[in-house]
Amino acid sequence: MKKKNKVLVINGPNLHLLGKRETKIYGKITLNDLNSALKKQAKSSGLTLENFQSNSEGDIVDRITKADYNFLIINPAGYTHTSVAIRDAILAAEVATIEVHISNIYKREDFRKKSLISDVVLGTINGLGKYSYYLALRAAKAFLSEKKQN
Repeated sequence: MKKKNKVLVINGPNLHLLGKRETKIYGKITLNDLNSALKKQAKSSGLTLENFQSNSEGDIVDRITKADYNFLIINPAGYTHTSVAIRDAILAAEVATIEVHISNIYKREDFRKKSLISDVVLGTINGLGKYSYYLALRAAKAFLSEKKQN
């Protein structure tokens, strides 16, 4: 059963290394710090938030298709450019979704400029560091509030 106003945040491969890996690109915030800040923001917005990180494509697909949430924020990381399975899981879940990226994928290597999921989500926020997530959470709150009113 879906919990009312529950947002799931999924982080893909290597994002557990935030704060240690390529800090000039990804910044110095750790995944734990990011998750804590998002939980605090969610609570003050009347949302329930669950964080999930995996380096395994299958685990991410399983979590998406569990669909016990009302809104998905996902940073598929390297799977952004390669995973038809994650794309298909998002379509199957039929839950409003925002794709986020810490870096601006359009200012990076050519292979990173193509997202296999951007055309099946509500929108994409990238290049704003941790604020990509914060803005996505604000959008999730607005979307869920508007949906309740209709």
